[in-house]
Amino acid sequence: MYLFLALSIIIVISTVSIGVVKLFKGEITDSYGIKKAIKVNISSFIPVLAGLIITMIPQVAHAAGTESTSGLGFIAAGLSTGLAAIGAGYAVGAVGSSALGAVSEDPKILGKTLIFVGLAEGIAIYGLIISIMILGRL
Repeated sequence: MYLFLALSIIIVISTVSIGVVKLFKGEITDSYGIKKAIKVNISSFIPVLAGLIITMIPQVAHAAGTESTSGLGFIAAGLSTGLAAIGAGYAVGAVGSSALGAVSEDPKILGKTLIFVGLAEGIAIYGLIISIMILGRL
């Protein structure tokens, strides 16, 4: 665990310092250079962060000091709600922008587009229902 924590701190400090040095030298002025730097930072930081989270799961699941196995149930409930909310946000963003474009061309189809936006929002409700069912069993 401490290895992942030290590695993530080293990655953050090194990428920030490299970025500051390149910014003062004038090497990173276009959007391509900035996008490349962000991609390198994310592609190196996300796996380290995922490794840290994976190594922390047993400690989080038994954080209360009891011998119950309900910790993983709480993690499952949180994941089902969180991932459903992320999916719903992505779906509403895609459907909402398309619906706005369609309504701007033909205002008579507003009701039909609201149905699709409502269906996309239903994804979050499904995740919430699943998490309530998981918490009901704990």
